[in-house]
Amino acid sequence: MKIKNAEFSSGLSAGLPICLGYLSVAFVFGIFAVESGLTPPEAILVSMFNLTSAGQFAAVPIIASLGPLTELILSQAVINMRYALMSVSLSQKFDSKINIFDRLLFAFCNTDEIFAVATSKKGTAGRSFMLGLIVLPYVGWTLGTVAGATAGNILPDQVISALGCAIYAMFIAIVLPEAKKSAPVRICVLISAILSCIFYFLPFLKGLSDGMRIIIVSVAVSIICAVIAPLKNDDKTEVCEVDK
Repeated sequence: MKIKNAEFSSGLSAGLPICLGYLSVAFVFGIFAVESGLTPPEAILVSMFNLTSAGQFAAVPIIASLGPLTELILSQAVINMRYALMSVSLSQKFDSKINIFDRLLFAFCNTDEIFAVATSKKGTAGRSFMLGLIVLPYVGWTLGTVAGATAGNILPDQVISALGCAIYAMFIAIVLPEAKKSAPVRICVLISAILSCIFYFLPFLKGLSDGMRIIIVSVAVSIICAVIAPLKNDDKTEVCEVDK
């Protein structure tokens, strides 16, 4: 199937801002992965075969500590389950000419930002547009990791330590705006913080590995918040509009 230049260029333009954002986050991930014990090639391969920032940040400590494969699989399934739902939703946006191989490629490259841009496009999203949309974000994520993984051997230790704080600043920047607007999100953040502290400080729980703590806390918070602070239909609509 031929690539339509106009649609491909439109996809490239839409993906450029995503690429620029991914460069900085992936740079931090590269530093984090190497500081955690992975070699630069290993860190780069993680980003080349994954495109999930939260999943990668959660996976690195498990990989570096030689944790069990079942723990790694469970943690990734819990953290990345949303991508399966997003891919199903995104598939409804595709035109009839997109085949199964295209769908597998687009599912692999599907992220929160790519999903938001693709679903907000007027009309259907064709193969050429989607190819253009995913190219630059994937390149940016990979090159950012390359830069971060190699920078660990160049930058002073003080700078590396300071950049390590950017990981936490990044997640705070993601959560804080939504927490200000939504009471259920604030409740979710509070419960997550409390459970994380419990699992970190209590003697009979702190022995659990990082991966198991992530799995247990994520599932527990999801169940608790679904019961005591479910999103109303209006809240769900507002979240979808923000994503788009």
